[in-house]
Amino acid sequence: MKKKLTLTDILVTVVIAVVFAIIYRIWGPVSDLFSTFGFQAEELMYGMWFIAAIVAFLIIRKPGVALIAETAAASGEFLVGSQYGLEVLVYGVLQGLGAEIIFALFLYKSYSLFTASLAGIGATVGSFVMDWNRGYLADLETWNLVLMISFRTIGAIIICGFFAYYLVKALEKTGVTNLVRPASENDYKTLNT
Repeated sequence: MKKKLTLTDILVTVVIAVVFAIIYRIWGPVSDLFSTFGFQAEELMYGMWFIAAIVAFLIIRKPGVALIAETAAASGEFLVGSQYGLEVLVYGVLQGLGAEIIFALFLYKSYSLFTASLAGIGATVGSFVMDWNRGYLADLETWNLVLMISFRTIGAIIICGFFAYYLVKALEKTGVTNLVRPASENDYKTLNT
């Protein structure tokens, strides 16, 4: 498999990003709804903000895709009127970079549930870098910060790991991903492990 991005790879990545940009825009009010429960409950839903990077990489399987997808999704979210304003772009870059680093550590050769979950955690770290720079994390009580970190990490594992992984697995079974990368028997074996 060629590791260089083709125009088709970039276009498919952008299409994935556009779909998730719309989902991200809708997700803001959903996340706000969960914040009414208190105790950082909305953090369990936070993993949805990272999913574009993981889904795009699991489909395209090339270096740079996670970063491009997450940055493009954040840009799209901003363009359709994100409630979070311009800072959503910085979040997108840092979250995409966090996921990209994890895929790079596996030399872009692991497409497993475990790797997808770790990429979600990498994106979580990227989001906390931005949160730290915004300055409010230091104001939280220790128990509240631990709860926030724990819930955001758990949410990332569930949404970016399990949900993204099984979404791509379902897409592969339909043959949709054959347009980007023909699925081989080895691909199916990788998905089943």
